[in-house]
Amino acid sequence: MSACEPAVEVEDLTKRYGDRVALGGVSFAVERGEFFGLLGPNGGGKSTLFRILSTASLPDSGSARVLGTDVATSAAKVRPRIGVVFQSPSLDRKLTVAENLRHQGHLYGLCGRELAGRIESSLARFGLADRAKDRVETLSGGLARRVEVAKGLLHRPEVLLLDEPSTGLDPGSRADLAAQLAEIRGKDGVTVLLTTHLLEEADGCDRLALLDRGRLVACGSPAALKGEFAGEIVSIETKDTEEVRGLVAERFGLAARISPPFSVRLEHPRAHEIVPRLVEALGARIESITVGRPTLGDVYLARTGRRFAPEEAQ
Repeated sequence: MSACEPAVEVEDLTKRYGDRVALGGVSFAVERGEFFGLLGPNGGGKSTLFRILSTASLPDSGSARVLGTDVATSAAKVRPRIGVVFQSPSLDRKLTVAENLRHQGHLYGLCGRELAGRIESSLARFGLADRAKDRVETLSGGLARRVEVAKGLLHRPEVLLLDEPSTGLDPGSRADLAAQLAEIRGKDGVTVLLTTHLLEEADGCDRLALLDRGRLVACGSPAALKGEFAGEIVSIETKDTEEVRGLVAERFGLAARISPPFSVRLEHPRAHEIVPRLVEALGARIESITVGRPTLGDVYLARTGRRFAPEEAQ
């Protein structure tokens, strides 16, 4: 593989389940060493794309290549070069931490001193050395997730794929996981690709692909995507969303979007100046009004016309 060739390339990828389009012509590339996110609500196509990239599923059309190798036609060549951490736990809860890693090593042909050395270094790296002999069933969610990542990296893959890695973790454990992934990428040069429905997790990526109902609706760095807005976002909470949107357009000449169920959002380069005028014009229709910097949720709303709802399903 050429040093300048992307680590992951997806071209016009399509996947259907009956009449439902899980992926509809998705295309993007992930550079080597990049921390890349697939962001979208449930039903957006993230998990389908993850299964294809991890060689667990085949696309209907289009292509996906990891490290220059087609995942559909040469899956056996791809698998030794990727690490995979699924959303659902894959650890044997009745085995110890070390035993789980040992069995993972055997799957990749590792044994003897080499395997023992890798297990020892992995336990140390992820702060698990003192839990090596503990059964997985005794671990907290955060510690178990560390074992999952250590397991996925044991054979030293070049690309690490993670499906919703923060699911079920408390904020502290999420921060710990983010720091560990940053270290993996920085020290080892591993390309990290994760799926997420958490806006704050996506904000930490170098770049991300925003998926909606199987379609790619935006791709770029979080800063660049949010930078498309001309200033700050004014959010008006109201039960009269249609009326408020119409009044904002009529009296101020501003385009506003309804964010269901009870919010009207608009962008303005001098939001602090227009808020008093909005309050005066809209009066009792306003339940509350706030000003904030644009978020990835605003990007989603602008591109799809709908509020970003993680629980959304097709």
